[in-house]
Amino acid sequence: MEILEPLLPGARVKMLAKVALGTVQGDIHDIGKNLVGIMMRGSGFEVIDLGIDAAPERFVEAAQQGAQLIGLSALTGPTIAMMQTTLEALEEAGFKGKVKTMVGGAIVTQAYADRIGADGYAPDAVAAANKAKELLGLG
Repeated sequence: MEILEPLLPGARVKMLAKVALGTVQGDIHDIGKNLVGIMMRGSGFEVIDLGIDAAPERFVEAAQQGAQLIGLSALTGPTIAMMQTTLEALEEAGFKGKVKTMVGGAIVTQAYADRIGADGYAPDAVAAANKAKELLGLG
């Protein structure tokens, strides 16, 4: 992807906003997160990849460094609860209402996103890029 990404449409577009993406603590799955990152970059976002097994503090640090949207990914039942823990950490750090949050992953649903207080949910990478634009008032 390092070779192909600069050739993608949007790779040379002015960055719309800074987005941080990570797979929540305890989860090591990253294919979905990586696809979302590619779609976000192709749509004009600057993407900070927090990697896998990212502790809530890493997401808070990304918000402190200017991320305007935080995207959380989880694939397994045992790790999905870390999404709520991470959102609570962002709220405790004073970012509720200041930084948008979005969740996704094979096990995640809109109902779960609503229950934990995420600003948005996306079922796939294309929808994630579109939802990010919507949440940030960019499209």
